[in-house]
Amino acid sequence: MQNVSRRAFLVGAPLALAGCAGDLSLGGGNPSAMYGPMSGERFRVEPINYGSIDSQFYRQEVMFSSTEAPGTIIVDPSKHFLYQVRGNGRAMRYGVGVGRDGFRWNGQARIARKADWPNWYPPAEMQLRDRRAAKYAGGMPGGTDNPLGARAMYLYQGDKDTLYRIHGTTEPDSIGKSMSSGCIRLLNQDIIDLYNHTPVGTKVIVRGA
Repeated sequence: MQNVSRRAFLVGAPLALAGCAGDLSLGGGNPSAMYGPMSGERFRVEPINYGSIDSQFYRQEVMFSSTEAPGTIIVDPSKHFLYQVRGNGRAMRYGVGVGRDGFRWNGQARIARKADWPNWYPPAEMQLRDRRAAKYAGGMPGGTDNPLGARAMYLYQGDKDTLYRIHGTTEPDSIGKSMSSGCIRLLNQDIIDLYNHTPVGTKVIVRGA
């Protein structure tokens, strides 16, 4: 969600990507079950009108060739997919929303911390261009209206916060589109699933668009 002065990062290792564009037979599951309301949360997770989302963006296991270790997260902004490598030529694939023109970035980082129903702190640049963001200069508490959604994972390079996040969204119709301020957003049900399978320290690679 945040916008700061961005630097292009170089991806350190070549990738060979081969997603199966809609093969639910590998483990896509029942979308009505995957995207229904969720219990046990501090705030209500609303059911998703999944019929309004292209089925290629549903969470599903796909064939995926990569030299990266299992657990690695690879984002392909041009196709609006996030992959979590599972090994043996497979990955779990999630549909994502990514940054619009002028806010895109690529590179390698790691997840340095994670947050459940995180607070949102819009950076100074966003506050200057967006009056709504300026209201939350001191932070917006986690909740159903928070733009980071149900979970957030924070991307660092070394000890430096890149200010980019992988997070949930309150705007399901943004999945499969390039309209954010640079961060990578998933449906709340999907970010909860990814969060539960992603430890701190996980390597993240974002390909060039």
